[in-house]
Amino acid sequence: MRRTFASLIIVFFVAFPASAQPQEEKAQIVEMTLNPAKSPEPKQKYQLLPKAQEQSDADALPLYEKAVKSLPKDFQREQISQWVKEPLNKLPREQVQSTLQQLGPTLQLVAQAAKCKQCNWPPFKPGTLPENLSEYRKLAYVLALQARFQIAKGQYDQAISTMQIGLAMARHLGEAPTLIQGLVGVAIAGVMMNQAEELIQASNAPSLYGALQDLPRPFINLTKQIELEIANIKKTGNPVLQKMFQEQLRPAHERTRITAKKLDRHIAALQCIEAMRLYAAGHNGEFPKALAAIAEVPIPGDPVTQKPFVYTRTGSKAVLEASAPEGATDKDAMRYELKLIE
Repeated sequence: MRRTFASLIIVFFVAFPASAQPQEEKAQIVEMTLNPAKSPEPKQKYQLLPKAQEQSDADALPLYEKAVKSLPKDFQREQISQWVKEPLNKLPREQVQSTLQQLGPTLQLVAQAAKCKQCNWPPFKPGTLPENLSEYRKLAYVLALQARFQIAKGQYDQAISTMQIGLAMARHLGEAPTLIQGLVGVAIAGVMMNQAEELIQASNAPSLYGALQDLPRPFINLTKQIELEIANIKKTGNPVLQKMFQEQLRPAHERTRITAKKLDRHIAALQCIEAMRLYAAGHNGEFPKALAAIAEVPIPGDPVTQKPFVYTRTGSKAVLEASAPEGATDKDAMRYELKLIE
């Protein structure tokens, strides 16, 4: 039982880092400068997950394992992480292109894996952690770098395809048997949504409204993994230990649910922003006075609070925000400060 409990505690610290954060932290503010954008024709032109007819019956896991093994031993993790954070106009294109060329075999394998209908993860073994979790994060950052490079070059269709690969990998991880794998999947999907933010702001970028609308909600459902952890606790046969472990893990499981819902909020918020771009394209380049004024497309609500997003407009600027969910910290709130190019 000691080994099982140790693995659960590891998941606890991964799933519930906010407990170590100062309570006065505020919501992260995301500033975005937007161009009006009409809906692409045909409306279903863009997708952020592979289409069913594009998927194969192969197993994705062996391909992901090959991709992980193909990563160079001198993988430039810190450098790639820095490039992913750099403004697009400051990307050292020649260096980035050279790095992506070296990682070409890895990117091809991940692309193949992303188009597999299934990913047959091995069953969970109490007392162990899944293999290569950090390597999947590396793969995500390589995909993020490729998407950013493509956006910087105006290759929007290719960038959307790259994000599609990353989101498919995130979904595969979200279907894995352990909570920690699911959380890695949520994190990877968040990295891809950050690249969607970059694309939305690019000059003459196409609308992603339809592609965002078509994504499944919840994007990753971690209910089964939480239930598996609880079931493993019950196998101890000791009611006292069961109660103690369940009490210790309850905050972690609640935090996990919030984390997954925040991803859905991220997706819904970007869908709202794309709706605002569609509105501006037909209304003299202006934001709507209220979200309810947008008649072109449906406006999603906040999946965390189950209420509409809070929206205010001041001239050519607007704010889209949502409060922190009950039981979370202020840093779990969301705030987008938006302006239109005049």
